[in-house]
Amino acid sequence: MKPYIDFLKDKMCIAPDSGIDAQVGNIEFLDGTKLKPHQRDSINWALRGGRRALFQSFGLGKTIQQLIICKTIVEHEGGKSLIVAPLEVRHEFAKDAERKLGVKLCYVRTMDEVKGADASLLITNYERVRDGDIDPRFFTVTSLDEASVLRGYGTKTYQTFLNLFQGVKYKYVATATPSPNKYKELIHYAGYLEIMDTGQALTRFFKRDSTKANNLKLHPHKEEEFWLWLSTWALFITKPSDLGYDDTGYDLPQLKVIEHELKVDHSTAGTEDDGQVKMFRDATTGLKDASREKRESIYVRVAKMREIIDADPDSHYIIWHDLEAERHAIKKALPESRWIYGSQKEEERAENAIGFSDGKFKYLSTKPEISGSGANFQYHCHKAIFLGIGYKFNDFIQAVHRIYRFLQSEQVEIHIIYTESERSIYETLMHKWEQHRRLVDMMTEIVRKYGLNSFDAVTRLERSIWEKKIIKKGKNWTAVNADNVIAIADRPDDSVDLIHTSIPFSNHYEYTPTYNDFGHNVDNDKFFEQMDYLTPELMRVLKPGRVAAIHVKDRILFGNATGSGMPTVDPFSDLTVSHFMKHGFMYMGRITVVTDVVRENNQTYRLGWTEQCKDGTKMGVGCPEYILLFRKLPTDTSRAYADETVKKTKQEYPRSRWQIDAHQFWRSSGDRLLTSAELEKVSVGDMQKTYREFSRASVYDYHDHINLAEKLQQREKLPSGFMVVAPGSWHPDVWDDVNRMRTLNGEQARKDLEFHICPLQFDIVERIINRYSSKGEVVLDPFGGLMTVPYMAVKMGRYGIGYELNPQSFKDGLSYLKAADIEAATPTLFDLEGITA
Repeated sequence: MKPYIDFLKDKMCIAPDSGIDAQVGNIEFLDGTKLKPHQRDSINWALRGGRRALFQSFGLGKTIQQLIICKTIVEHEGGKSLIVAPLEVRHEFAKDAERKLGVKLCYVRTMDEVKGADASLLITNYERVRDGDIDPRFFTVTSLDEASVLRGYGTKTYQTFLNLFQGVKYKYVATATPSPNKYKELIHYAGYLEIMDTGQALTRFFKRDSTKANNLKLHPHKEEEFWLWLSTWALFITKPSDLGYDDTGYDLPQLKVIEHELKVDHSTAGTEDDGQVKMFRDATTGLKDASREKRESIYVRVAKMREIIDADPDSHYIIWHDLEAERHAIKKALPESRWIYGSQKEEERAENAIGFSDGKFKYLSTKPEISGSGANFQYHCHKAIFLGIGYKFNDFIQAVHRIYRFLQSEQVEIHIIYTESERSIYETLMHKWEQHRRLVDMMTEIVRKYGLNSFDAVTRLERSIWEKKIIKKGKNWTAVNADNVIAIADRPDDSVDLIHTSIPFSNHYEYTPTYNDFGHNVDNDKFFEQMDYLTPELMRVLKPGRVAAIHVKDRILFGNATGSGMPTVDPFSDLTVSHFMKHGFMYMGRITVVTDVVRENNQTYRLGWTEQCKDGTKMGVGCPEYILLFRKLPTDTSRAYADETVKKTKQEYPRSRWQIDAHQFWRSSGDRLLTSAELEKVSVGDMQKTYREFSRASVYDYHDHINLAEKLQQREKLPSGFMVVAPGSWHPDVWDDVNRMRTLNGEQARKDLEFHICPLQFDIVERIINRYSSKGEVVLDPFGGLMTVPYMAVKMGRYGIGYELNPQSFKDGLSYLKAADIEAATPTLFDLEGITA
């Protein structure tokens, strides 16, 4: 088995280099131009990587980069290459291949044409691949141009391409608009490139909202790691200076967006389905209303288009539209224009696109979904009219950048025509545009900071390996803030009488932003691989014949991560049994702790009554918790008594208690320790009482006191009229319970917890400690959390030991252990519920 530190380093999310050992230099093209420095560096980075994404702004030369990448790999590895691009773009690739590289780029439609082609560089359109006419696995290298089609996980194109391209040795994606709306969509590219499985990436970087199923957000403490990981396989560039080069020619004039909001007749708003008359026309209430607004406003929008053009007769305009009816209206109002549409002959479409690009005519009418990708119209046109708008930001931004791109010398004007009832659609579009800018800014900053050397990212990520070790001791306890694998190695053999813990539930939650965290693993296999370093240590320190009681719960796997379309159950408890048995523990059975199925459904939406009534076949049952019982074999196995037995008189452990404890089903009150975050949730009116009780039970910590008060102030819960977190009195002559005023019943703002805390319940821990240990013995918890197990051990006359990696949980736990040492009352979850009920 590899050293533990090497295992931790292997957790780092670094896309491995799997490319070729080849570099391109300062290439001079046949047309007299040269390969630009930023293009050369991007190509060499991609060649070295083998499976990479080029997310580069419009006009930075993704076309020539893809051609050179494919050409170089084929020359190095043999075989043929395939570029997949929108149909309208292929002539741009063919032109660059011939004029710059002097090579032939052949368009293919079937595998027969692929095999019969006398060229090694081939190009086809997305439909040919998606419909099965072209087999990507035949090619040495593939590249997807305008690969933003992969953003949608559930789309036919993404699901089809994921399988069709699996196993292609060298593959690339290129687009200028990666995921403008949701950062998590970026991982779909990683899934396609086989950098990381989409489900694994979701689990690693995104947290689940326990109040709303399927609502995933980037973990705040994982944000930097996410962007650094992204930078190892995706290159974001907005201009050459992002890589340290001169921006001459790329400093575009400021973009001018001109909005034209047209009035509508609200008296024609119609009625609701229930007959209620609508007060306003609104295109956002549904597809039916949106379609009606588009249809009924065509001629006023076209009239505005004509007005814009007539006011500026010398300029060239590209007119973007969505409906065929709009195209016909444009043709009637502007007969001198040319157009591109879906059923048009391919030759005529190409002729019109090239003609407009070369400035042979002034007006071109087309749809973003047809001509919005790859075309270069910036040489003679710097004005565009959007005859209508929609929610598809990707189509919109692509269309804008057909003219707002490298070598554009004039200020670009974007005219957006929409009706008054479509105002919120326009505002949503602008919001997405701002999100897009923020994402690109964040990624380009990482490129500027770390360059193209992933080693720098590795060095930065190595700092997330926890190396500190803090030991605190009381009269009856020891608490250690450290990696338990490393720290427990210092304990003597056969020195622990009982091990009781709740292990992390595989990669379900991460408790700290470190690689030492057991929750920071890609799957069950990796989780138990890390446990392979800990469990032998637990076996070593446990006395012969003694018990390890392990709290676990099976995990819910959501359909969006597994692809099954339905929630399923991961038998994590069974895997835990196999793991401990593998390391020599004897399995003694399991205690089942019944849970509330209604509360569980509120968190997972998997057991809904409505869904049950629709189709009972997809309904499972609630997931209980389990205490798995394992035993280390005693030295003498003839009668199998422990080397140091746990003896009880029948008076102190009567038959009645034994019958209840021996039953495999346990119920729990749920009472447990409070986190400091939970203390912050208490209403202002009750905070005084709760904090006073907490203060009496804890050794006073000035910095903790200040920290809590500051947090309350940030949440506007620190009243100016009275002290809400006054320390409690430890002396009978000092009174602290005189109410001088009525307290306010303010509601606590919901706190966005970064770490999922899952403490054990008191009664479960108490029963385990009482049954499997004696007073004066040592009880150890390797995943201490709030130190519930050592806390209860101290209160029950044992010596408690706890290890915890999370500094905040460790700090909270210390206050409870100190309180247990002085045998004082400590507020618990039930105290909080009693106050706030």
